[in-house]
Amino acid sequence: MATAKIKLDKDLVEKAKKYAEVAGYASVEEFISHTLESAIMQLEEAGDAEELKEKLKGLGYIA
Repeated sequence: MATAKIKLDKDLVEKAKKYAEVAGYASVEEFISHTLESAIMQLEEAGDAEELKEKLKGLGYIA
């Protein structure tokens, strides 16, 4: 699997480490990858642009 580096806020990474450990993930990278994949799958289920906007609002990504 090809990988890429991204920058994340340190506080966010610390929270992710905490939850990754509690949830039993092997690493924080595995937890973040799984969480991002889940969020993307939810967004991919949107049919059109308006539905996608509503899903993003519901997830708190846009106001």
